[in-house]
Amino acid sequence: MQELDELLEPLLMGPLRAMGQAEQELFAIRLARWWPEALRPLRQLYGQRPDFTSHLHHLLHIVATAYAERSVRLRRRDLVDLHGPDWFQRAEAIGYVCYADRFAGNLPGVGERIPYLKELGINYLHLMPLLRPRAGNSDGGYAVADYREVAPRLGTMADLADLAARLHDNGIRLCIDMVCNHTAKEHEWAQKALAGDEYFQDYFLMFPDRTLPDMYEQSLLEVFPDFAPGNFTYYEQIDRWVWTTFNEFQWDLNYTNPLVLAEMVDNILFLANQGVDVLRLDAVAFMWKRMGTICQNEPEAHLILQAFRALTRLAAPSLILLAEAIVPPRELIPYLGVGPATNNECELAYHNVLMVMLWSALAERNVRLLSHALGAMPAIPSGTAWLTYIRCHDDIGWAVTDEDAGAVGLSGFAHRKFLSDFYSGVFPGSFARGGIFQHNLRTGDKRINGSAASLAGLELALTREDSQAEALALDRLLLVHGVILGFGGIPVLYMGDELGLLNDYDYTSDPDLAMDSRWLHRPVMDWTLAANRHDQSQPAGKLFTRLQKLIQTRQALPLLHAQAESRIVGSDNDQVLALLRQSARGRLLLLGNFSEQWQTVSRYRLAALGFDQMLYDHVSRQRLNGGTDLGLRPYQLLWLTAAPAKD
Repeated sequence: MQELDELLEPLLMGPLRAMGQAEQELFAIRLARWWPEALRPLRQLYGQRPDFTSHLHHLLHIVATAYAERSVRLRRRDLVDLHGPDWFQRAEAIGYVCYADRFAGNLPGVGERIPYLKELGINYLHLMPLLRPRAGNSDGGYAVADYREVAPRLGTMADLADLAARLHDNGIRLCIDMVCNHTAKEHEWAQKALAGDEYFQDYFLMFPDRTLPDMYEQSLLEVFPDFAPGNFTYYEQIDRWVWTTFNEFQWDLNYTNPLVLAEMVDNILFLANQGVDVLRLDAVAFMWKRMGTICQNEPEAHLILQAFRALTRLAAPSLILLAEAIVPPRELIPYLGVGPATNNECELAYHNVLMVMLWSALAERNVRLLSHALGAMPAIPSGTAWLTYIRCHDDIGWAVTDEDAGAVGLSGFAHRKFLSDFYSGVFPGSFARGGIFQHNLRTGDKRINGSAASLAGLELALTREDSQAEALALDRLLLVHGVILGFGGIPVLYMGDELGLLNDYDYTSDPDLAMDSRWLHRPVMDWTLAANRHDQSQPAGKLFTRLQKLIQTRQALPLLHAQAESRIVGSDNDQVLALLRQSARGRLLLLGNFSEQWQTVSRYRLAALGFDQMLYDHVSRQRLNGGTDLGLRPYQLLWLTAAPAKD
């Protein structure tokens, strides 16, 4: 207690001085709870420095200042969420992700589209990068020039705060991106570094010659081998090689410098005080470098995230963190906190493995790899959840490990090639229309672009005017969305997927976009199509209505809370996924047929799973007899529970 009193005293005389006694006491309570959680990772990161104590006081001053500046409205949200901290785990949570300009023109325009989101059942809105980027090519907004300004074309920081309040009034949480690994070279810190300021040069990773960069390159991978090969860029102005993992205009930050961590905490809390509920922390896997490794998923990257989480709890406890870590399965779980950090890292992480394996199963018409990969993943901490998705703004990298492929009799290399060929449409019989992204000739790696509808066969079906193929494409989309809705966590729809928006080939006419083929699946929202979303004669109307109904069904099933176990149980049929959700709230068996043929799950398998009684399918809203073999039509999805007794 004496140590905490010593930390608190200068804060009471400084940033907390003007606050009332109750607010000061609340901060003291939070300090007692969260400071040990912050100190543990901070000591491991910087405890060997002689100036460690001064850096701790600097961090606390930042946090206390943010606490004092937080509005009464947002402090009330903090208190409300203390009584419902599992909001992101509940079955009611449904997400939507979009670029603000492509969805509604600008931030005020997004506010005008709230009724559309509510009609669909959305209560979590992720707006893609909206902080001020560099001019021209900005890697889709991920080259941030200022963390305290909004991109001028979208509005102002005041517009963002107004939108957050408007969303809150309508029961919708706001998520935005926070790029943690790098800044744009146009950022003030980088500009001062380019001017020769050694203080700011230490904010980045710079080298006087190629000696160390060449040593690092021996084990590093390339993110964009096509248009940004290598990981270092020479700047003649300062005669330095700068670490640039992504593009030459994106400079990696130096987290061995505690001032960098403090600056980022300050920026995180500034955004939280605008009303942001969730921060998607971009490229977190890359935040720490170590010679002889691929410089991803290093232990210190996790320590940085743990420090972020504990420090934000002091000033803005309702803020939660989403880890953007597109990494192999064994590296993914730690971003949700393991060991001493259990429930003390990020609350949310993208379930990249589920997304990849769903597309793999559709291409194969087989669920063996999907079932094995999901079955091999350990359970996540009870206070965390997955963010599940089918498509996003990014390409699809085939995160199929050689070990997982080998376990089901496949070659990892051959299967990854098959998936790229299938979804680019060159594999014989493919229904997909996607595009190749970043073909690495050295490794053979090829990633895929394309909208969900185009990858699922709708584009090809409409081109050929094939009504049967159209129906199958819609069924595929409903199946995979039904899996993410039933899996647990926050299922997130990518803008336009609820309408079956197709690839946008016009991006090539924009010089700022033409070099990045990911804009293929980043179309402008088609509001004419959306206006006809209830027209059952059109694919968009059929898809929207069925998806809306499925969302409503999920939201009425509390047993789909993320704390319910999600366990692959096997259906004894390689074409049918079987996933059991189980908790004190009840049991639900999800079955999904991943083929164009009728499939059967035997009554014996149903009995072994404890589903041999009269059943109720929440998708079709029909009663089924679990005492007989169960037939599933092509791409059919079932959510089965014990049927309620008839009156």
